[in-house]
Amino acid sequence: MPEGVWDTPRAIPSRRLPALAGTAVVVFALPVFLVTELPLAAWGIAAGLWIAYQVIGLLLERAALGMDNLALAGVVAVGRITRAAGLVTILIVVAVSDSDLGLPAAIVYALAFTVEFGMSLVAYFGGEART
Repeated sequence: MPEGVWDTPRAIPSRRLPALAGTAVVVFALPVFLVTELPLAAWGIAAGLWIAYQVIGLLLERAALGMDNLALAGVVAVGRITRAAGLVTILIVVAVSDSDLGLPAAIVYALAFTVEFGMSLVAYFGGEART
């Protein structure tokens, strides 16, 4: 790995492509649920949570960040952390109450999140360094 790859600041890339890739995972999971006769409610839970995750992300993305608005930057940071934690908590509650429903939902959500996160990392570290 090139020297300084972790400490070189970069511009924040668009989250559109990673979000679409994660959404594609959720969409392509539907035929798997239909063919394997997994509960469609599990797919619905995963899809609903994924939509909530994306909507909250869009709202947080619209916030004007910068040195002149540090309070809002703190709110956005807390919002980004709690959106993932809150939605995963919902998945855990569903899984504890009904593992046949919660486990498939958690797998779909986790795969979508992993694809989006991985593509976001590639987009960020593949981008041009800021000077």
